[in-house]
Amino acid sequence: MIEIFDTIISRDLIERYFACDIKHCRGACCIEGDAGAPITEEEYNILRQILPAVWNDLSPQARRVINTQGVGYIDREGDIVTSTVDDKDCVFTYYNNNICGCAIEKAYNEGRITFRKPVSCHLYPVRVKQYKTWKAVNYDCQKVCKAAEILGRQQQTRLYQFLREPLIRKFGVKWYDALNACADHVARTCKPLQRF
Repeated sequence: MIEIFDTIISRDLIERYFACDIKHCRGACCIEGDAGAPITEEEYNILRQILPAVWNDLSPQARRVINTQGVGYIDREGDIVTSTVDDKDCVFTYYNNNICGCAIEKAYNEGRITFRKPVSCHLYPVRVKQYKTWKAVNYDCQKVCKAAEILGRQQQTRLYQFLREPLIRKFGVKWYDALNACADHVARTCKPLQRF
């Protein structure tokens, strides 16, 4: 484990290779799981505000869920999460050539909104769990990300490098620089665990 400021970070972030391979996983992270994406109360309010800008990209089923339940709900652990269609697709998903994408990010990339997507989605496959005085930062290893691990190894891209932008968005530049320095130190002084 690595400790930086008020975070405890799994060494997986600096030891694992990772680079999203959407052609193989087909956006499964927006579909699989037992709940929607974790969001903050602020993000919940933003999602409500941007809804008109993404509405036409959403499926009829997603629109029905939103009309009934809203853009999010409190899950069984007491966290706010995005609503889902049939406990599967996030309501903000859309499909293009059988690849699942994020309607929020699509609108952002097209300049229709200034909010990219919830931080938890931007960070995936890293998950952050808040405790009383510290945060746990872990790799949420899923079978659907196996192709990303293979591509990351081919490109020699570590998980923390691939997620540079969202990690800075979440924790700031000083935090990321400290993590980068830790990764450099480990690379120079220790042999990382071999994972396949």
